[in-house]
Amino acid sequence: MDNKKKKRVILIGRSMAGKTTMCQYMNHEGLKYHKTQTIQLINDKVIDTPGEYLERTYMRGALQVTAVDADVIAFVQGADEAGTMFSPGYASMFGKPCIGIVTKSDLASEKQIEDAKNFLRQAGAQKVFVTSSYEGTGFEELIHFFEDE
Repeated sequence: MDNKKKKRVILIGRSMAGKTTMCQYMNHEGLKYHKTQTIQLINDKVIDTPGEYLERTYMRGALQVTAVDADVIAFVQGADEAGTMFSPGYASMFGKPCIGIVTKSDLASEKQIEDAKNFLRQAGAQKVFVTSSYEGTGFEELIHFFEDE
């Protein structure tokens, strides 16, 4: 996997959606809570963004500007969230392929997971992955997606 060219992805989601924890899992780091305060580039392939950039309307422009450096836009939705921050058609503002990643599937019922997947599809995610960093599930397909064919 290390010799293959990977797509650069930007992770967009509300605070506590699991963006940073997912990065820690995929980098084989110990899982520990870490509040992302600024945009961070991880291994030159993942752009991790603070949840406030999505939550605060006046900061959303920073997501659009930062997304220019990404190949893929990833909307991250915690399976245990009631509701979503992604409006229908949200992906249209980026003009790039958008995917959805449901995190924390271990904390949610099947209905909550389906609701999260539907929120992401309505936002414009072309493909949706369901993951759990705690259980280590759903990452094989996601990692494969990021590798160039």
